[in-house]
Parts: sequence; structure tokens; C-alpha cells
Amino acid sequence: MRATSEASLSAADERFTPILDAAGEGARELGEQIFSVVDALDGSVSLRRALTDPTRSGDSKAQLATGLLRGKVHDDVVDLVAGLARSRWSADADLPEALEELGTTAVLVAAEARGDLLRVEEDLFRLGRILAGERDLRVALASTDATREQRVALSDRLLEGQIAPESQVLVRRTVGALRQRTVTTRLARIAELASARRQRVVASVLAATPLTSAQVERLTATLSRIYDTEVHVNVALDPSIVGGLRIQVGAEVVDATVLSKLAEARRRIAG
Repeated sequence: MRATSEASLSAADERFTPILDAAGEGARELGEQIFSVVDALDGSVSLRRALTDPTRSGDSKAQLATGLLRGKVHDDVVDLVAGLARSRWSADADLPEALEELGTTAVLVAAEARGDLLRVEEDLFRLGRILAGERDLRVALASTDATREQRVALSDRLLEGQIAPESQVLVRRTVGALRQRTVTTRLARIAELASARRQRVVASVLAATPLTSAQVERLTATLSRIYDTEVHVNVALDPSIVGGLRIQVGAEVVDATVLSKLAEARRRIAG
């Protein structure tokens, strides 16, 4: 992807990540629905061009996406595609490529929610190494002479029950929708995405009232300096805490809410 498309993908990923994190294991279903949208775009050049046409307004393209998808996929997926349609793309093929990446991320989030993200990473790296040394198997899984169903069935026979459920989804997707790339290259890319997500630090923030974009940016920058790595901030609201913030990063909790201060005061008064 060129810079314009990369920027559009990055912005969409930033908007969609909190939705996926909130979905937990349900993110897998969102990912599979996103893949179905990719298939539709791969199968229709005219649709891809209509959704990426720079001469059309963003709202017009978003309305087209919404009209086509509403009621067929989850509302979060509809909103995602509509938002991407509003964005700018260097080439029409970059839109389905971006969605493929976001769908993959959704499945990885589901694995993370189940505590299996490291296993998925290892599954895909291991399978990639096996395929690198097994030419006949590699060719069979990428053969355009075989139908999509035949390639998927072959991968199922080889791997079912031996890898994590999310790994199975991603392998089936890779061999089923070849998308002009080698199977080993795609598996390596997915494993890289899993590794990057596994090493990401997530801060869960509880606030009494919504934080402004500037406040979230300052908090993100502060936490990133403290932990010396990129920190992703998820903000949830709880009016019962009255004011202040409760921040949790892993097992570490910083509770600077009014409620916690009142509780501490009561403990001190009680002796």
C-alpha cells in the first residue's frame, strides 16, 4: 500500500480496535463477516471502484456501503466499511486489502480474549516452516486448479484438532482466498500481526465522564513514557466513581477516583 492507503488503514484500525477489544471472543464472528465483505469486493471490480472513487463524496460512498451491507452483517462491520469508504485510497485494490488486515486482527483479538494469542502465533510460524520444506503440500494448498472448498478441506484434514480454533479460521481463510499471494507469505504476515499485538501494552481506564481526544492523547503519551513502549488506551465510563480515573495496566492498578479517596478517608477515620 502507498502512504494514503496506509494512513486510511491506520485510522480505521485505531477506531475499530476498542470495538474489537470490547467484543472479546465475539471478535472472531466480526472477523469472519469482514472476510465475507472482502470476498464481495474481490469479486466485483465495479463495486471496489464505486467505494474508492475519489470523484465521489465520502458520504455518498458511505451510504452505498451501508445500503449494501445493512442487515447482512453486524452493525459494527457496516460502520467499519462505511468509514473506510469515506477514506482516501491510492488504489481500489487497497480497500479489500485493508479489510483483510482488519478481519485478521479481529480473529487475533478473539484468540487474545481466550488467552490463546501466543499459541496462534506459534501455530502459524510452525505451519509456515512445514510448508517451506514440503513443496507438494505447499502447491496443493495454493493450487488454483482445485476449488476453494477442496483446498480448505485439505487444510482441515491436515490440521483439525491440532491448532487453536482461531488458527484454523486463519488458515482456512488463507488457503480459501488466495488473493494473489503465497500461502507461506500470508501465514508469516499473520504471525507477525499476532506477535505485534501480543507485545502491545493495553491500559484500561475507568472515568466518570467522557475524556476529550486531547486528554486521551496526553494520557496515552504519559503511559507510553512510563512503560517505555506503545500503550493502547481503552476508556470505559462509570458515573458511580464520581470523578478521577482508575487505570489498570496488566496487574497494576492506579485508582485515583473520588470513590477510592472517600473509601481511604473512611478507613483512616475508623482507625
